[in-house]
Amino acid sequence: MTDRKPFETLVRRTGWPDSVSRAVATPIQPSVVYASDSPDELDAQYAGDVAGYTYAREGHPNADVLARKIDGLEGAEGGLITGSGMAAVTAALMGLLNAGDHIIGGDQLYGRSLRLMTQDLNRFGIATSLADPTDIAAIEAAIRPETKMILVEVVSNPTLRVADMEGIARLCAERRILLAVDNTFTTPRAYRPFDHGADIVIHSVTKLLAGHSDATLGYVAARDPAHRKAIYDFAVTTGLTPSPFDCWLAERGLYTFSLRYDRAEENARQLAAHLASLTGVKRVLYPTRPDHPDHNRAMALLGARGGNMLSFELEGGRAAANAMTRAMPELAFAPTLGDIGTTLSHPASSSHRAMSPEAREANGISEGFFRISVGCEEIELLMRDFSAGVAAAEAAGEAAG
Repeated sequence: MTDRKPFETLVRRTGWPDSVSRAVATPIQPSVVYASDSPDELDAQYAGDVAGYTYAREGHPNADVLARKIDGLEGAEGGLITGSGMAAVTAALMGLLNAGDHIIGGDQLYGRSLRLMTQDLNRFGIATSLADPTDIAAIEAAIRPETKMILVEVVSNPTLRVADMEGIARLCAERRILLAVDNTFTTPRAYRPFDHGADIVIHSVTKLLAGHSDATLGYVAARDPAHRKAIYDFAVTTGLTPSPFDCWLAERGLYTFSLRYDRAEENARQLAAHLASLTGVKRVLYPTRPDHPDHNRAMALLGARGGNMLSFELEGGRAAANAMTRAMPELAFAPTLGDIGTTLSHPASSSHRAMSPEAREANGISEGFFRISVGCEEIELLMRDFSAGVAAAEAAGEAAG
């Protein structure tokens, strides 16, 4: 007769095998729930008297491993990994702002951050204003008695304007306003907001930190432990939980972050110079170029760290834009950034499509405006691609004219 006992015990959790050696690579821990020995031990975990995990929505090992690594890069403590960059923005704003508070945002924030500011926060009684972060007088004029937070990006998306971070940090300190900095573009390789007076640092880990377009994650850290707890409590309550597998992928990507960043930055510097030499290109925006509108501030704030992002504008409109992307089929035309390969984005049809044409034009975003997230390819390959693309755009513009 068949022994049924092995089948009766099959569903029992047996734990991990003992070993005198340890894994070199971080294991993936997908468990949703964690078992404790007793109610007393569970109480001790929730009270913070002992370290442990309870339920993955409240934290898990892969998220903590990744958070501690980014903490080290940013000079932070207790950073939190979330399910996306926008989840990190949401956790910071909704965790710290109350009905009746007022927040000022940079007027060229990422498109979804702008939507959150202009269309969502007011539904919860939080007032918002947008102001030019390159103009400290404009930021100061937007402050109200109830202003609690200012949210800015060091380098704006997609026009690469450089915020007056020194002036904004000084103003926040004087007025006791929280300064939240989205450091996704610059990364701690170029700028560490906590070293310059920021209270909150936010990342879309999806981008340069993870670096391979295969993990969707965010990160948020606060200087004040009470703020950390408020952000954590909101994120856990609303389920802004990261996937263990995505955390594992991002940790793996992070090991090559410095190498990728430096290579892509050098490529971006050379590609910016190449684009500026091509007929059919109206303007090129790259922070360390002398013709950048915030060049002096960029050099003072970032030094030689121009980053991997650059933008440029074709002479033509939508027809020229279509012709250029079609002439470069091997280069990814996709609304993202930070991948190990170069990606090309057209803000008018993606990140800023919700803005009116007039509003886009006011921000310098025309139908011929493109943003490039430069990757780690051979620079000669990128130069050939863009030479062909710009030539096709120029021909399309002449045909349309």
